[in-house]
Amino acid sequence: MRMEPSDRALVDRALAGDAGAFGLLVARHYDRIFRVAWRVLGSQADAEDLAQDVCAALPGKLDGFRAEARFTTWLHRVVVNAARDRLRRHATHARAVQGWGDVETLRRDEARQAADQQEWLVRAMTALPLDLRETVALVLGEEMTHAEAAAALGVSEGTVSWRMSEVRKRLRRLAEEERA
Repeated sequence: MRMEPSDRALVDRALAGDAGAFGLLVARHYDRIFRVAWRVLGSQADAEDLAQDVCAALPGKLDGFRAEARFTTWLHRVVVNAARDRLRRHATHARAVQGWGDVETLRRDEARQAADQQEWLVRAMTALPLDLRETVALVLGEEMTHAEAAAALGVSEGTVSWRMSEVRKRLRRLAEEERA
């Protein structure tokens, strides 16, 4: 039985010019790159473009990986920063929130009640500021701990905890307003 090389080993080999190692690293993490991009940008098409851009830029960024954290934590930060840059280039956030409705398309086989709940959540998430959406994308979407999300976002763990508390309060308030 052959063991798969670690991410760190693949990074070292890729930095030494091993294209196969780089290809394996990208193949191993492409879905993760795409998921984070989609959750932050809110559009499948934009996420596909960003994932390709990140993969194309990755060879030049790999030397910035210092192994102080897991490779995936570093990669999340790269993707989140690339998504932030993309959003800043747009004049408004309207384009970024446009694709949140695509989530229902992916879940159309679920029961109608689940689809309705998902639709409500999507609308509620688009109303959140970008920093809260980024935090939710990593903590809930990628199931990261608050410490891991803090490292990926470049903020303190307390800030991540506060953001998640703020998200819960805002969603609870929105639900109460809609019931009234």
